[in-house]
Amino acid sequence: PIPQERPTPCEPSPCGANAVCREQNGAGSCSCISEYIGNPYEGCRPECVINTDCPTNKACMRNKCQDPCPGTCGQNAECQVVNHLPSCNCFPGYTGDPFRYCNIIPQQPLEPPKPVDPCNPSPCGPNSQCRVNNEQGICSCLPNYVGSPPACRPECVVSSECPANKACINQKCGDPCSNTCGRNAECKVINHSPICSCRRGFTGDPFTRCSPIPPPPPMIENVPPQNPCIPSPCGPYSQCRDAGGVPSCTCLPEYTGAPPNCRPECSINPDCSSNMACMKEKCRDPCPGSCGANALCNVINHTPICTCPEGYTGDPFTNCFPKPPPVEPLEADPCNPSPCGPNAECNDGVCTCLPEYQGDPYRGCRPECVLNTDCPRDKACQRNKCKDPCPGTCGQGARCEVLNHIPMCVCPPGTTGNAFIECRPVPAAAPVVSTPCQPSPCGPYSQCRAINGQSVCSCLAGYKGSPPACRPECTVNSDCDRNEACSNQKCRDPCPGSCGVGALCDVINHNPLCKCPPRYTGDPFVRCYIQPELPPAPPTNPCIPSPCGPNAQCKVAGESPSCSCLPDFLGAPPNCRPECISNSECSSHLACINQKCKDPCPGLCATNAICRVVSHTPQCLCTEGYTGDPFSQCFPKQSDPVIQEITNPCNPSPCGANAVCREQNGAGSCSCLPEYVGNPYEGCR
Repeated sequence: PIPQERPTPCEPSPCGANAVCREQNGAGSCSCISEYIGNPYEGCRPECVINTDCPTNKACMRNKCQDPCPGTCGQNAECQVVNHLPSCNCFPGYTGDPFRYCNIIPQQPLEPPKPVDPCNPSPCGPNSQCRVNNEQGICSCLPNYVGSPPACRPECVVSSECPANKACINQKCGDPCSNTCGRNAECKVINHSPICSCRRGFTGDPFTRCSPIPPPPPMIENVPPQNPCIPSPCGPYSQCRDAGGVPSCTCLPEYTGAPPNCRPECSINPDCSSNMACMKEKCRDPCPGSCGANALCNVINHTPICTCPEGYTGDPFTNCFPKPPPVEPLEADPCNPSPCGPNAECNDGVCTCLPEYQGDPYRGCRPECVLNTDCPRDKACQRNKCKDPCPGTCGQGARCEVLNHIPMCVCPPGTTGNAFIECRPVPAAAPVVSTPCQPSPCGPYSQCRAINGQSVCSCLAGYKGSPPACRPECTVNSDCDRNEACSNQKCRDPCPGSCGVGALCDVINHNPLCKCPPRYTGDPFVRCYIQPELPPAPPTNPCIPSPCGPNAQCKVAGESPSCSCLPDFLGAPPNCRPECISNSECSSHLACINQKCKDPCPGLCATNAICRVVSHTPQCLCTEGYTGDPFSQCFPKQSDPVIQEITNPCNPSPCGANAVCREQNGAGSCSCLPEYVGNPYEGCR
């Protein structure tokens, strides 16, 4: 009998991830594991994991794309799915809570129809006006507003929305110089602020009056040497020392740069690295004191983020405490679904190749060989192992040689006989007349004919090659094309008769694999039929995990999540946000305090002091007639003149070298020092 190779269609497995292979009558079939879909020969997956895996009118519920509406809305209400979320509304003519019950709107007694005012309510939006023309509402923006309804807006809210030479005055970009400076003074706008200066050839107080410059006094000899540091040529945030009549400039402690460009380490958070924050003009770690007990703090984009460590739970801003042990811990099976590749097995989440297989068990294991060509030329692929094909092939006393993976049997010199049965010594008797075909020189699977005293060899019928290498068409599957199998030493299609009714058959690696067509199910070895619709799965909590995004809360309405922003947060889920994060999100007269736009003045200044907010920053000034530290105490001025403390807009000074800045009513003015001339905003000489 001719040995037949046992088909192994499931080893190695032809299936993809999350699929299993079944064998029946020498044919294999791949199918997805329970609750998974897709092509089992490429890989199976759940129908969905998050809502965005589904159409916008479906939601991902228990890994299935389903209509979230059933059971969500109350009586007399209709449900619409908007971006995967159910929205309930009462039917026309009904009112009430659409999630519970909608009542019929009571009929009002018929009244004579009133003329319809197309402008009440106004369809025009804020900062607009509506006029009736031919029973139609005509919308236009209010005077001093720009844009078009419904997007009318003031020209500006803060000065930064205006050009640098304008300021936002009564929500319009205007010239802040009007009626700001005194007589014979001129006004320049620098960064939205008015700066007063006397005209060329004039001197005095530019806020009240400038007078012509008197002629210089006669030169006085023996003038005592002047201090080169008065006025300071060093610029803001610097100090000046007299070094032999020459000014020596250095930056103040804790300031960086070089005069006249000394600056604090930081002014705003972006001046620091992303893991630091600007605190009192220093880049510091914002974490200390931010989080609760046992909490971890990470700085992301200058902001401290508090989280409870692994194994802890609670509010990370107040206290994290150890998680209580679960009442009935359920050990998840790390091997279902299997993380292993084909021809690998999983034990406690660890993948190893099956016996006699090799490779990466997480990608796929393979046998030592599949075809003879996978082995050295003196070996043959037998049961997926490279082995010597000679043992048990030749007869007694014969010699075996492997030629291109095929064993060849020959009798050694001095012996004769059938090398596949027995080789025996040549007898020493009297010479016998021999025929050229006894013994046959043609090799196995061949025939010998004597013609004119010569042996003529040819292969037997049904065998191919040429003597002495005649061979059957195949002996193992690897001798055939990959889409055929070796049956009775012939390469044939293994599919006929292998699969059930309505099933498809593919030949993979010489083995028939049965599968049901798309949208069909069943046992591909018996019968495939159209796949029925699955019954709805039991309900789960749609708010775990929450689909609402950060700063939002989720409530269960029926079987669907209902999202809303937390108190004190604006917007709509999943884009809920605080009122502000930085000062730039507030009006210029407010500051961002605890993520709310608030007046920063309350409680900041001392008694007898006033507070003004300039570009989100509070400034304290002693009231007129008072002097002192406006942050601690202001007291009545003494009769002796007291130099008034310089405040913004002169700190930092907008003036050049050898010039001084004076402030009055919120405006600054630069002037050259005595005996200096030039442009005080660029530098006096």
